[in-house]
Amino acid sequence: MNDFLDGLRRRAARSPQRIVFPETGDERTLRAIAALQREQLAHCILVGEPTALRELARAGGDPEQVEFHAVGAHDLQEQLTEHLLARRGGRGLDRAQARSVLADPLFCAAALVGSGNADGCVAGAARPTSDVIRAALWCIGAAPGNTTISSSFYMVVQPFRGSHREVLTFTDAGVVPEPSIEQLAEIARAAAQARRQIVGDEPRVAFLSYSTHGSADGPAVQKTRAALAYFRALCPDVAADGELQADAALIPEIAGRKAPDSGLEGRANILVFPSLEAGNIAYKLVQRLGDAQAIGPILQGLARPANDLSRGATQDDIVNVACVTALQATPSAPNLPEREA
Repeated sequence: MNDFLDGLRRRAARSPQRIVFPETGDERTLRAIAALQREQLAHCILVGEPTALRELARAGGDPEQVEFHAVGAHDLQEQLTEHLLARRGGRGLDRAQARSVLADPLFCAAALVGSGNADGCVAGAARPTSDVIRAALWCIGAAPGNTTISSSFYMVVQPFRGSHREVLTFTDAGVVPEPSIEQLAEIARAAAQARRQIVGDEPRVAFLSYSTHGSADGPAVQKTRAALAYFRALCPDVAADGELQADAALIPEIAGRKAPDSGLEGRANILVFPSLEAGNIAYKLVQRLGDAQAIGPILQGLARPANDLSRGATQDDIVNVACVTALQATPSAPNLPEREA
């Protein structure tokens, strides 16, 4: 396959989306916006203080080419207030409280997405994941049929079962601490849907465990088996197997010995971890020891895209997540990756 990161940007540039950034006091974010402008990857929307436009110019961006909303004082303020009241008024939120909530740039940005005035939101360079998710739930909400908001990391890994780098989906490594059987299945379904949008290939889902096809037993193994059964009922068209140890999920030769009847044949591209603890540890080990590029966490299960960043994110990380957000927002046509010559 072609280099995923270069391809990601080329695909985003085909149909630039309106991406809103609420962390305009963060220099990395401003530099990323400048890069998005230069490469014409997105139509950028800024939410913050008016000084953000001057700072954007200092970062190499063009203030004339962005849409800017000063928090609490812009033309869409009343529309966003009505939108938030429609979503939260039934839970006791009144008009004054809604306006107060929208004075937070993060909630204002999420409301722009939820109301259809932006296509996606990127935040988290300066705010914790819990804040980003809360804003998304309040102002955007879950997609129809979804009850679980989760996340994936897209790990661009070095060649290990061929001559080219690959992209693996690690889920959930950022949101749900101890997923139930049903949540594990929903997380896998959301990851499979997102992979088709973001990577453009067919999902091959492995539910990971310390056991492979009955080599061990215990409550955690039984939970993983039950999650696979639930997932197969939800997504009968998606290749999936479990419970599998990581090597049996990823290495064809080992799969042939440990799980010869596995339909994945050691070629999984989505790894479903039994807990947040396992997923988070795994992605950081692969990133730091395996020299992998980690893109994410990419939120799954929302009605419209709003994505989180690691607070250690670099300028390139922010650009990459913005491109992923744009692909999530691109209408229905599949974003097939470009092939290597």
